[in-house]
Amino acid sequence: MGKLEAEVNHQVELLSQRAAMLVTEEELRAKIRRSLEKQQPLKVKLGVDPSAPDIHLGHIVVMRKLREFQELGHEIYFVIGDFTGMIGDPSGRSKTRRQLSREEVEANARTYHEQATLILDPDKTHVVFNSSWLSPLTFADLVTLASKFTVARMLERDDFHKRYTAGQAIGIHEFLYPLAQAYDSIAIGADVELGGTDQTFNLLVGRDLQPHYGQEPQIALTMPLLVGTDGKEKMSKSLGNYIGVTDNPNDMYGKVMSIPDEVMGDYFELILAEPKQSVKTMMRDIETGKRHPMDVKMELARRIVAEFHGLSAANTAQDNFLRVFREDALPDDIETVELENVRAGEEVGLARLIATCGLAPSSSEARRLIQSGAVRVNRERLTDPFGSVRVTDGMLIQVGKRRICRVSVK
Repeated sequence: MGKLEAEVNHQVELLSQRAAMLVTEEELRAKIRRSLEKQQPLKVKLGVDPSAPDIHLGHIVVMRKLREFQELGHEIYFVIGDFTGMIGDPSGRSKTRRQLSREEVEANARTYHEQATLILDPDKTHVVFNSSWLSPLTFADLVTLASKFTVARMLERDDFHKRYTAGQAIGIHEFLYPLAQAYDSIAIGADVELGGTDQTFNLLVGRDLQPHYGQEPQIALTMPLLVGTDGKEKMSKSLGNYIGVTDNPNDMYGKVMSIPDEVMGDYFELILAEPKQSVKTMMRDIETGKRHPMDVKMELARRIVAEFHGLSAANTAQDNFLRVFREDALPDDIETVELENVRAGEEVGLARLIATCGLAPSSSEARRLIQSGAVRVNRERLTDPFGSVRVTDGMLIQVGKRRICRVSVK
Protein backbone atom coordinates (compact mmCIF):
# COMPACT_ATOMS: atom_id res chain seq x y z
CA MET A 1 0.00 0.00 0.00
CA GLY A 2 1.37 3.39 -0.99
CA LYS A 3 1.80 6.36 1.32
CA LEU A 4 -1.18 8.17 -0.22
CA GLU A 5 -3.59 5.27 0.27
CA ALA A 6 -2.33 4.73 3.82
CA GLU A 7 -3.14 8.35 4.66
CA VAL A 8 -6.56 8.09 2.98
CA ASN A 9 -7.34 4.99 5.05
CA HIS A 10 -6.13 6.69 8.23
CA GLN A 11 -8.36 9.72 7.70
CA VAL A 12 -11.45 7.73 6.74
CA GLU A 13 -11.03 5.41 9.74
CA LEU A 14 -10.55 8.31 12.17
CA LEU A 15 -13.39 10.43 10.80
CA SER A 16 -15.92 7.59 10.71
CA GLN A 17 -15.30 6.63 14.35
CA ARG A 18 -18.39 7.11 16.57
CA ALA A 19 -20.38 8.41 13.59
CA ALA A 20 -24.04 7.41 13.41
CA MET A 21 -24.27 7.80 9.62
CA LEU A 22 -21.81 8.42 6.80
CA VAL A 23 -23.15 9.04 3.28
CA THR A 24 -21.05 7.72 1.74
CA GLU A 25 -17.72 6.24 2.83
CA GLU A 26 -16.70 5.68 -0.80
CA GLU A 27 -17.34 9.32 -1.67
CA LEU A 28 -15.49 10.53 1.41
CA ARG A 29 -12.54 8.34 0.49
CA ALA A 30 -12.51 9.80 -3.04
CA LYS A 31 -12.74 13.39 -1.75
CA ILE A 32 -9.89 12.88 0.72
CA ARG A 33 -7.72 11.24 -1.93
CA ARG A 34 -8.30 14.18 -4.31
CA SER A 35 -7.67 16.63 -1.46
CA LEU A 36 -4.29 15.04 -0.73
CA GLU A 37 -3.31 14.81 -4.37
CA LYS A 38 -4.12 18.47 -5.05
CA GLN A 39 -3.01 19.62 -1.58
CA GLN A 40 -6.36 21.35 -1.31
CA PRO A 41 -8.25 20.89 2.00
CA LEU A 42 -11.88 19.83 2.11
CA LYS A 43 -14.46 22.44 3.07
CA VAL A 44 -16.19 21.01 6.13
CA LYS A 45 -19.33 22.68 7.46
CA LEU A 46 -21.29 22.65 10.71
CA GLY A 47 -24.34 24.86 11.05
CA VAL A 48 -25.73 25.87 14.45
CA ASP A 49 -28.81 28.02 14.95
CA PRO A 50 -28.47 30.40 17.93
CA SER A 51 -31.86 29.47 19.38
CA ALA A 52 -30.57 29.80 22.96
CA PRO A 53 -27.73 31.81 24.53
CA ASP A 54 -25.34 28.97 25.30
CA ILE A 55 -23.63 26.07 23.60
CA HIS A 56 -24.10 22.89 25.65
CA LEU A 57 -22.40 19.50 25.76
CA GLY A 58 -24.78 18.18 23.10
CA HIS A 59 -23.21 20.58 20.60
CA ILE A 60 -19.74 19.44 21.65
CA VAL A 61 -20.30 15.92 20.29
CA VAL A 62 -20.41 17.24 16.71
CA MET A 63 -17.83 19.97 17.30
CA ARG A 64 -15.26 17.39 18.45
CA LYS A 65 -15.67 15.61 15.12
CA LEU A 66 -15.26 18.97 13.40
CA ARG A 67 -12.02 19.44 15.35
CA GLU A 68 -10.78 16.08 14.02
CA PHE A 69 -11.27 17.32 10.45
CA GLN A 70 -9.44 20.49 11.44
CA GLU A 71 -6.47 18.61 12.89
CA LEU A 72 -6.18 16.67 9.63
CA GLY A 73 -5.71 19.95 7.81
CA HIS A 74 -9.19 20.49 6.40
CA GLU A 75 -10.93 23.86 6.20
CA ILE A 76 -13.64 24.40 8.81
CA TYR A 77 -16.75 26.54 8.38
CA PHE A 78 -18.71 27.13 11.59
CA VAL A 79 -21.98 28.54 10.26
CA ILE A 80 -24.02 30.54 12.75
CA GLY A 81 -27.61 30.47 11.54
CA ASP A 82 -28.59 34.02 12.34
CA PHE A 83 -31.02 33.90 9.38
CA THR A 84 -32.30 30.31 9.70
CA GLY A 85 -32.65 30.89 13.45
CA MET A 86 -35.49 33.29 12.68
CA ILE A 87 -37.28 30.54 10.71
CA GLY A 88 -36.88 27.87 13.37
CA ASP A 89 -35.59 24.35 12.74
CA PRO A 90 -38.59 21.94 12.62
CA SER A 91 -36.35 18.90 13.24
CA GLY A 92 -37.91 16.61 15.83
CA ARG A 93 -40.75 19.04 16.52
CA SER A 94 -44.37 17.96 16.94
CA LYS A 95 -45.54 21.54 16.42
CA THR A 96 -44.32 24.75 14.87
CA ARG A 97 -41.31 26.22 16.69
CA ARG A 98 -41.60 29.79 17.97
CA GLN A 99 -39.82 32.17 15.61
CA LEU A 100 -37.09 34.25 17.27
CA SER A 101 -36.71 37.97 16.75
CA ARG A 102 -33.65 39.42 15.02
CA GLU A 103 -32.56 40.88 18.40
CA GLU A 104 -32.77 37.48 20.17
CA VAL A 105 -30.86 35.72 17.40
CA GLU A 106 -28.12 38.35 17.26
CA ALA A 107 -27.63 38.29 21.05
CA ASN A 108 -27.37 34.49 21.07
CA ALA A 109 -25.09 34.48 18.01
CA ARG A 110 -22.49 36.59 19.81
CA THR A 111 -22.14 33.99 22.57
CA TYR A 112 -21.92 31.13 20.05
CA HIS A 113 -19.08 32.91 18.29
CA GLU A 114 -17.13 33.13 21.56
CA GLN A 115 -17.91 29.63 22.82
CA ALA A 116 -17.10 27.78 19.57
CA THR A 117 -13.40 28.46 20.12
CA LEU A 118 -13.47 26.41 23.33
CA ILE A 119 -13.25 23.39 21.02
CA LEU A 120 -12.15 24.70 17.61
CA ASP A 121 -8.82 26.34 16.80
CA PRO A 122 -9.84 29.99 16.29
CA ASP A 123 -6.97 30.63 13.89
CA LYS A 124 -8.12 27.83 11.59
CA THR A 125 -11.89 28.32 11.75
CA HIS A 126 -14.08 30.37 9.43
CA VAL A 127 -16.93 31.64 11.59
CA VAL A 128 -19.61 32.83 9.17
CA PHE A 129 -23.22 34.02 9.45
CA ASN A 130 -25.72 32.66 6.95
CA SER A 131 -27.59 35.96 6.73
CA SER A 132 -24.68 37.18 4.60
CA TRP A 133 -25.91 35.03 1.68
CA LEU A 134 -29.53 34.28 2.57
CA SER A 135 -30.65 37.87 3.20
CA PRO A 136 -29.65 39.10 -0.31
CA LEU A 137 -31.70 36.36 -2.06
CA THR A 138 -34.58 37.76 -4.07
CA PHE A 139 -38.04 36.21 -4.23
CA ALA A 140 -37.13 34.95 -7.69
CA ASP A 141 -34.04 33.26 -6.20
CA LEU A 142 -36.24 31.60 -3.58
CA VAL A 143 -38.70 30.35 -6.22
CA THR A 144 -35.79 28.88 -8.19
CA LEU A 145 -34.45 27.15 -5.09
CA ALA A 146 -37.87 25.80 -4.08
CA SER A 147 -38.47 24.46 -7.61
CA LYS A 148 -35.62 21.98 -7.12
CA PHE A 149 -37.47 20.07 -4.38
CA THR A 150 -40.92 18.48 -4.19
CA VAL A 151 -43.63 18.48 -1.53
CA ALA A 152 -43.71 14.66 -1.67
CA ARG A 153 -40.00 14.57 -0.89
CA MET A 154 -40.48 17.06 1.93
CA LEU A 155 -43.24 14.91 3.45
CA GLU A 156 -40.88 11.94 3.56
CA ARG A 157 -39.34 13.69 6.53
CA ASP A 158 -40.53 11.81 9.62
CA ASP A 159 -41.66 14.78 11.73
CA PHE A 160 -43.48 16.42 8.80
CA HIS A 161 -45.11 13.10 7.89
CA LYS A 162 -46.37 12.53 11.44
CA ARG A 163 -47.80 16.04 11.68
CA TYR A 164 -49.41 15.83 8.25
CA THR A 165 -51.10 12.46 8.89
CA ALA A 166 -52.26 13.69 12.32
CA GLY A 167 -53.81 16.77 10.75
CA GLN A 168 -51.46 19.12 12.62
CA ALA A 169 -50.50 22.43 11.05
CA ILE A 170 -47.23 22.77 9.12
CA GLY A 171 -46.20 26.30 8.21
CA ILE A 172 -44.91 26.90 4.68
CA HIS A 173 -41.92 28.66 6.26
CA GLU A 174 -40.99 25.33 7.91
CA PHE A 175 -40.58 23.77 4.45
CA LEU A 176 -38.17 26.60 3.68
CA TYR A 177 -35.86 25.67 6.56
CA PRO A 178 -34.16 22.59 5.01
CA LEU A 179 -33.89 24.50 1.71
CA ALA A 180 -32.18 27.40 3.49
CA GLN A 181 -29.78 25.03 5.28
CA ALA A 182 -29.02 23.35 1.96
CA TYR A 183 -28.31 26.74 0.42
CA ASP A 184 -25.69 27.28 3.16
CA SER A 185 -23.82 24.31 1.69
CA ILE A 186 -24.19 25.73 -1.81
CA ALA A 187 -22.93 29.18 -0.72
CA ILE A 188 -19.87 27.64 0.93
CA GLY A 189 -19.33 24.90 -1.63
CA ALA A 190 -19.24 22.36 1.19
CA ASP A 191 -17.52 19.02 0.66
CA VAL A 192 -18.73 17.64 3.99
CA GLU A 193 -21.52 18.65 6.36
CA LEU A 194 -21.77 17.47 9.96
CA GLY A 195 -24.77 17.35 12.27
CA GLY A 196 -26.61 15.34 14.90
CA THR A 197 -28.86 12.47 13.84
CA ASP A 198 -31.84 14.84 14.04
CA GLN A 199 -30.27 16.75 11.14
CA THR A 200 -30.13 13.78 8.76
CA PHE A 201 -32.90 15.02 6.46
CA ASN A 202 -31.47 18.55 6.28
CA LEU A 203 -28.00 17.25 5.37
CA LEU A 204 -29.41 15.03 2.65
CA VAL A 205 -31.34 17.94 1.15
CA GLY A 206 -28.00 19.69 0.75
CA ARG A 207 -26.69 16.64 -1.13
CA ASP A 208 -29.76 16.70 -3.39
CA LEU A 209 -29.59 20.40 -4.23
CA GLN A 210 -25.85 20.95 -4.77
CA PRO A 211 -25.77 19.25 -8.22
CA HIS A 212 -28.47 21.69 -9.41
CA TYR A 213 -25.92 24.44 -8.75
CA GLY A 214 -23.03 22.67 -10.46
CA GLN A 215 -21.50 21.24 -7.29
CA GLU A 216 -20.55 17.73 -6.24
CA PRO A 217 -22.86 16.37 -3.50
CA GLN A 218 -21.51 16.89 0.00
CA ILE A 219 -20.72 14.03 2.35
CA ALA A 220 -23.34 13.81 5.13
CA LEU A 221 -21.88 12.74 8.47
CA THR A 222 -24.08 12.59 11.55
CA MET A 223 -23.17 12.00 15.17
CA PRO A 224 -25.32 10.43 17.91
CA LEU A 225 -27.42 12.76 20.04
CA LEU A 226 -26.32 13.18 23.64
CA VAL A 227 -29.03 12.37 26.17
CA GLY A 228 -29.62 15.16 28.68
CA THR A 229 -29.38 15.05 32.46
CA ASP A 230 -32.87 13.51 32.65
CA GLY A 231 -31.52 10.40 30.91
CA LYS A 232 -34.46 10.37 28.47
CA GLU A 233 -34.58 13.26 26.01
CA LYS A 234 -31.78 14.68 23.88
CA MET A 235 -29.89 17.47 25.61
CA SER A 236 -31.79 20.70 25.03
CA LYS A 237 -31.91 24.17 26.51
CA SER A 238 -35.70 24.26 26.10
CA LEU A 239 -36.10 21.02 28.09
CA GLY A 240 -33.83 22.27 30.89
CA ASN A 241 -31.76 19.05 30.79
CA TYR A 242 -28.59 20.65 29.47
CA ILE A 243 -25.05 21.21 30.75
CA GLY A 244 -23.73 24.48 29.36
CA VAL A 245 -20.07 24.75 28.38
CA THR A 246 -19.91 28.06 30.27
CA ASP A 247 -21.59 26.74 33.43
CA ASN A 248 -19.41 27.47 36.44
CA PRO A 249 -17.31 24.47 37.58
CA ASN A 250 -19.48 23.61 40.58
CA ASP A 251 -22.70 23.65 38.55
CA MET A 252 -21.13 21.67 35.71
CA TYR A 253 -19.77 19.06 38.13
CA GLY A 254 -23.09 18.79 39.96
CA LYS A 255 -25.09 18.45 36.75
CA VAL A 256 -22.85 15.65 35.49
CA MET A 257 -23.28 13.90 38.84
CA SER A 258 -27.06 14.08 38.38
CA ILE A 259 -27.17 12.02 35.17
CA PRO A 260 -28.51 8.44 35.44
CA ASP A 261 -25.83 5.75 35.74
CA GLU A 262 -26.91 4.01 32.54
CA VAL A 263 -25.99 6.96 30.28
CA MET A 264 -22.50 7.50 31.70
CA GLY A 265 -20.98 5.45 28.90
CA ASP A 266 -22.39 7.83 26.28
CA TYR A 267 -20.76 10.79 28.02
CA PHE A 268 -17.38 9.05 28.22
CA GLU A 269 -17.53 8.08 24.54
CA LEU A 270 -19.14 11.16 23.00
CA ILE A 271 -17.72 13.97 25.15
CA LEU A 272 -14.36 12.56 26.24
CA ALA A 273 -13.76 10.41 23.11
CA GLU A 274 -13.01 7.28 25.15
CA PRO A 275 -12.61 4.17 22.95
CA LYS A 276 -15.81 2.17 22.62
CA GLN A 277 -14.23 -1.03 23.96
CA SER A 278 -12.87 0.63 27.10
CA VAL A 279 -16.31 2.17 27.75
CA LYS A 280 -17.93 -1.26 27.38
CA THR A 281 -15.41 -2.72 29.84
CA MET A 282 -16.08 0.09 32.32
CA MET A 283 -19.87 -0.33 32.16
CA ARG A 284 -19.46 -4.11 32.56
CA ASP A 285 -17.29 -3.52 35.64
CA ILE A 286 -20.09 -1.41 37.11
CA GLU A 287 -22.68 -4.13 36.40
CA THR A 288 -20.53 -6.82 38.04
CA GLY A 289 -19.71 -4.67 41.06
CA LYS A 290 -16.03 -4.39 40.22
CA ARG A 291 -16.36 -0.58 40.13
CA HIS A 292 -18.80 1.61 42.04
CA PRO A 293 -20.95 3.83 39.78
CA MET A 294 -20.42 6.85 42.07
CA ASP A 295 -16.65 6.61 41.65
CA VAL A 296 -16.95 6.31 37.88
CA LYS A 297 -19.34 9.26 37.70
CA MET A 298 -17.02 11.40 39.81
CA GLU A 299 -14.20 10.62 37.39
CA LEU A 300 -16.49 11.60 34.50
CA ALA A 301 -17.54 14.86 36.16
CA ARG A 302 -13.97 15.82 37.06
CA ARG A 303 -12.71 15.17 33.53
CA ILE A 304 -15.51 17.11 31.88
CA VAL A 305 -15.01 20.11 34.16
CA ALA A 306 -11.25 19.94 33.54
CA GLU A 307 -11.92 20.00 29.81
CA PHE A 308 -13.59 23.42 30.01
CA HIS A 309 -12.20 24.98 33.19
CA GLY A 310 -8.86 23.31 33.85
CA LEU A 311 -7.74 20.60 36.28
CA SER A 312 -7.45 22.90 39.30
CA ALA A 313 -11.05 24.08 38.96
CA ALA A 314 -12.17 20.48 38.46
CA ASN A 315 -10.46 19.31 41.64
CA THR A 316 -11.98 22.19 43.60
CA ALA A 317 -15.43 21.41 42.21
CA GLN A 318 -15.03 17.79 43.26
CA ASP A 319 -13.97 18.82 46.77
CA ASN A 320 -17.01 21.12 47.00
CA PHE A 321 -19.29 18.38 45.77
CA LEU A 322 -18.03 15.91 48.38
CA ARG A 323 -18.38 18.49 51.12
CA VAL A 324 -21.88 19.61 50.11
CA PHE A 325 -23.35 16.25 49.24
CA ARG A 326 -21.71 14.05 51.84
CA GLU A 327 -21.41 16.48 54.72
CA ASP A 328 -24.39 18.73 53.84
CA ALA A 329 -22.10 21.76 54.02
CA LEU A 330 -22.46 24.90 51.93
CA PRO A 331 -20.21 25.63 48.95
CA ASP A 332 -17.70 28.47 49.14
CA ASP A 333 -18.88 30.42 46.09
CA ILE A 334 -22.56 31.10 46.86
CA GLU A 335 -23.97 33.70 44.49
CA THR A 336 -25.41 36.84 46.09
CA VAL A 337 -28.59 38.23 44.55
CA GLU A 338 -29.44 41.86 45.31
CA LEU A 339 -33.18 42.53 45.57
CA GLU A 340 -33.72 46.12 44.51
CA ASN A 341 -37.48 46.35 45.10
CA VAL A 342 -37.61 44.50 48.41
CA ARG A 343 -36.73 45.90 51.85
CA ALA A 344 -35.38 44.00 54.84
CA GLY A 345 -38.25 42.69 56.97
CA GLU A 346 -40.75 42.69 54.08
CA GLU A 347 -42.99 39.65 53.57
CA VAL A 348 -42.55 38.16 50.10
CA GLY A 349 -44.13 35.11 48.47
CA LEU A 350 -41.59 32.28 48.61
CA ALA A 351 -42.30 31.10 45.05
CA ARG A 352 -41.84 34.63 43.69
CA LEU A 353 -38.60 35.01 45.67
CA ILE A 354 -37.18 31.76 44.29
CA ALA A 355 -37.98 32.80 40.72
CA THR A 356 -36.56 36.29 41.26
CA CYS A 357 -33.30 34.79 42.51
CA GLY A 358 -33.07 32.65 39.37
CA LEU A 359 -33.38 29.35 41.25
CA ALA A 360 -36.42 28.34 39.18
CA PRO A 361 -37.56 29.45 35.71
CA SER A 362 -40.99 30.59 36.94
CA SER A 363 -43.12 31.00 40.05
CA SER A 364 -45.25 28.00 39.05
CA GLU A 365 -42.15 25.81 38.82
CA ALA A 366 -40.97 27.23 42.14
CA ARG A 367 -44.28 26.22 43.76
CA ARG A 368 -43.84 22.69 42.43
CA LEU A 369 -40.32 22.54 43.91
CA ILE A 370 -41.55 23.85 47.27
CA GLN A 371 -44.33 21.29 47.39
CA SER A 372 -41.88 18.49 46.58
CA GLY A 373 -39.76 19.40 49.60
CA ALA A 374 -36.78 20.65 47.57
CA VAL A 375 -36.67 24.18 49.08
CA ARG A 376 -34.95 25.35 52.23
CA VAL A 377 -34.62 28.86 53.63
CA ASN A 378 -31.76 29.34 56.08
CA ARG A 379 -31.43 25.51 56.10
CA GLU A 380 -35.11 25.08 57.14
CA ARG A 381 -37.26 23.08 54.74
CA LEU A 382 -40.46 24.89 53.67
CA THR A 383 -43.31 23.05 51.92
CA ASP A 384 -46.20 25.53 51.58
CA PRO A 385 -46.23 26.46 47.84
CA PHE A 386 -48.22 29.63 48.55
CA GLY A 387 -46.38 30.60 51.72
CA SER A 388 -44.44 33.81 52.39
CA VAL A 389 -41.15 34.54 54.14
CA ARG A 390 -39.80 37.63 55.89
CA VAL A 391 -36.77 38.72 53.88
CA THR A 392 -33.54 39.41 55.75
CA ASP A 393 -30.14 40.47 54.49
CA GLY A 394 -27.92 37.44 54.01
CA MET A 395 -30.84 34.99 53.88
CA LEU A 396 -29.91 31.67 52.25
CA ILE A 397 -32.31 30.13 49.76
CA GLN A 398 -31.57 26.61 48.59
CA VAL A 399 -33.30 24.52 45.92
CA GLY A 400 -32.10 20.95 46.01
CA LYS A 401 -28.42 20.62 46.88
CA ARG A 402 -26.83 22.48 43.98
CA ARG A 403 -28.84 25.68 43.59
CA ILE A 404 -28.12 28.12 46.41
CA CYS A 405 -28.15 31.89 46.63
CA ARG A 406 -27.65 34.51 49.32
CA VAL A 407 -30.14 37.40 49.39
CA SER A 408 -28.92 40.98 49.73
CA VAL A 409 -31.45 43.65 50.79
CA LYS A 410 -31.25 47.08 52.38
